[in-house]
Amino acid sequence: MTNTHVDYQLSQLDQLEAESIHIFREVAAEFEKPVLMFSGGKDSIVMLRLAEKAFFPAKLPFPLLQVDTGLDFDEVLSTRDSWVERLGARLVVASVEDAIKAGHVVDDGKTSRNRQQIGALLNAIEENGFTAAFGGGRRDEEKARAKERVYSHRDDFGQWDPKMQRPELWSLYNGRIHAGEHMRIFPLSNWTELDIWHYIHREQIEIPSIYFAHEREVVERDGMLLSIGPEIQPKGGETVEKKMVRFRTVGDRTQTGCVESVATDTAAIIDEIAIARVTERGATRGDDRFSEAAMEDRKKEGYF
Repeated sequence: MTNTHVDYQLSQLDQLEAESIHIFREVAAEFEKPVLMFSGGKDSIVMLRLAEKAFFPAKLPFPLLQVDTGLDFDEVLSTRDSWVERLGARLVVASVEDAIKAGHVVDDGKTSRNRQQIGALLNAIEENGFTAAFGGGRRDEEKARAKERVYSHRDDFGQWDPKMQRPELWSLYNGRIHAGEHMRIFPLSNWTELDIWHYIHREQIEIPSIYFAHEREVVERDGMLLSIGPEIQPKGGETVEKKMVRFRTVGDRTQTGCVESVATDTAAIIDEIAIARVTERGATRGDDRFSEAAMEDRKKEGYF
């Protein structure tokens, strides 16, 4: 007798993809005006690729939102524009510089542009009336993100209260909000950095070139390799060196370090990440080193 049973078991990557696509469709059906926060970094690009799959062959049913610090890497902005053009998506840019001029953000000369993003982001969400904002945060990145739910409620001040999170049993999400409130949605919550790179490798996804090893002038500061540029110059006894480096994460140029690497393709990066013992934020993001609770403090104020 012929066995007609077919094994429909999905691989781990396929399960993660299916879960994320389900979340995108749930949000599009449930919320009046969602938006996808798109920085042009690897996580937001993977998120955008999943959104593309979730609604194909239709266009994305929501716009993209980027908070422009004025200190983004050129390679990242170029890749962002390439994706926006290919998908025919609408891009809303919230400029930190414009927010400072309008008085929405106070520039005290000490606070990093990365932290000043909070005011620009909250103002853009309020002005455009967005009720849900997709973010590329993952639970493996950092302690605060590890305890955040997929649907993360924000009050009418845009703030997060980690003690007031909603249960998400059996992947059932409670999206009820009052006027002025919104939800942050994290479709990549259960992904790891290694999952992200396996997916980029499998899907042959276009990402910024600075994620791959290249020669760059750097200076070592506070245990990080910072890229020499207009904002970063050697001081004290620091010396400029040329090294083969790549970026594990991208953000504000003044707060984002690179790591020494010879990985010039996704397969080599996967080999590197497989033996890494420090997350990309812990290894290369200066804004997460101010205190043990730096990320949680920023998230309570309205950060991604």
